[in-house]
Amino acid sequence: MAAERLSMRCIRDILRLHFIQGQSPRQIAKSQGCGRTSIQRYLAVANKNQITWEIAERLSDAALEERLGFKTSPIQWTLKDRPMPDWSRVHEELSKNKNVTLLLLWQEYLDVHPNGYRYTRFTEHYRAWAKKLSVVMRQNHVAGEKCFVDYCDGIVFTDPKTGAEIKTQLFVGCLGASSYTFAEVTRSQALPDWLMSHVRMFEFFGGVAALTIPDNLKSAVKKPCYVEPEINESYRDLAQHYGTTILPAHVRKPRHKAKVEVNVLVAQRWILACLRHRKFSSLEEINEAILPLLEKLNQRVMRHLKKSRRELYEALDLPALKKLSPDRYVFSEWKKAKVNIDYHIQFDDHFYSAHFTHVHKEVMVRATAATIEIFLKGERIASHHRSYLKYKHTTKPEHMPEAHKSMAKFPPSRLISWGKSIGSSVGILVEKILSLKLHPEQAYRSALGVIRLERKYGKERLEVAATRALELQSFSYGFVSKMLASNMDLQIAKRNEKALEKKSESNTRGAGYYH
Repeated sequence: MAAERLSMRCIRDILRLHFIQGQSPRQIAKSQGCGRTSIQRYLAVANKNQITWEIAERLSDAALEERLGFKTSPIQWTLKDRPMPDWSRVHEELSKNKNVTLLLLWQEYLDVHPNGYRYTRFTEHYRAWAKKLSVVMRQNHVAGEKCFVDYCDGIVFTDPKTGAEIKTQLFVGCLGASSYTFAEVTRSQALPDWLMSHVRMFEFFGGVAALTIPDNLKSAVKKPCYVEPEINESYRDLAQHYGTTILPAHVRKPRHKAKVEVNVLVAQRWILACLRHRKFSSLEEINEAILPLLEKLNQRVMRHLKKSRRELYEALDLPALKKLSPDRYVFSEWKKAKVNIDYHIQFDDHFYSAHFTHVHKEVMVRATAATIEIFLKGERIASHHRSYLKYKHTTKPEHMPEAHKSMAKFPPSRLISWGKSIGSSVGILVEKILSLKLHPEQAYRSALGVIRLERKYGKERLEVAATRALELQSFSYGFVSKMLASNMDLQIAKRNEKALEKKSESNTRGAGYYH
């Protein structure tokens, strides 16, 4: 490769400083603002052609150029016998192992070509070559280390039943070293879609990267933070299952995930653009159409690396990925809850028991489609089959105290007495609510809810609402609460007053009655 030659004025200064002032190449390089190896090359050319300062001083620039052997037309001179390294192989070696450095690769290059480029020039050539790469390939990602994930707007499909147009989201994931890409459409960026796209992506890759780098969407990060972002519990659960670490990109720092930013753009151009004229009626139909285009994208040869994403994936990322867990991840949802005085927690409008000794403690609930697990400080304290019956109880006998006296402070008799202190109808309603459950403790929540309505609406209004609930045999907190919130009790009270007034008037005899 040709290197730019210094001007004749600079060359004369080099010869003068060396032959007259006796300066070393390092000193001359410092004063001339160029590399020491370049100074050594110019002095070597002068010595080879037997040029001294006395000779150079007498010659014109053109004559000195000719004596030195420089070409006069372009201001370039050729460095012979210095083969250029295969930079794509150098880049691949840097990606294979984080312990491989440019210095090591340069030393290996010199072992084969002893007269090759010095280290400074070697690194300059590599950086010049790397600048020609896209930003996605320019970064030296270590094989198997990182997987980048992100979303963009997907393809619209038409629901065949309703005719409504439904928007989708395109999930894109790519591996750091090879840019091997996965893509699929989902209905939304909601947690179930987000997590199960990861599962299918890991299966597509045939392994898991050490780091998974998402953006800061809510399904991934509950609370963004530069130092300690709060990862969604379900997302953390998936990461633990597959043995990867979640490392969110910094907020408003797209360069931290430039790899996937560029691959999202590539997916838009080579997948979405190709499907823009097609009509779809389901997500499954879209994803079937995406698969061959995705395969074509991964098989395309990248111009500067002279290899496809698949070739790089098979050579770099695949051998370095962690093995998939033999059990497929099952979507789970995490939620904070509190063990109430009836020693039950509430999840999705159903109540599940924990041991009565955990009353008033905050716990974490892990829910899958089939199970409910309750954790206290990371330790599982209860598990149940999941029930989808609303406002019902799932209670294990071992969680209950002897004779159902777990809540000595609030026995059924005390709750009934408390209700009667507000009004007779309230007392009867509380007693009815407690009698409907197999174990009275299961109804504590509803009974206490009715009693506490007195704080907001007062005794008189609650008594009217309780009376009406008894008349209609609606023995529930929900019915009484809705009645008071909608002021139905006031209308009933007003109607009762009018009825009493009318009755009083009908019983009053006029003066003419006695004539």
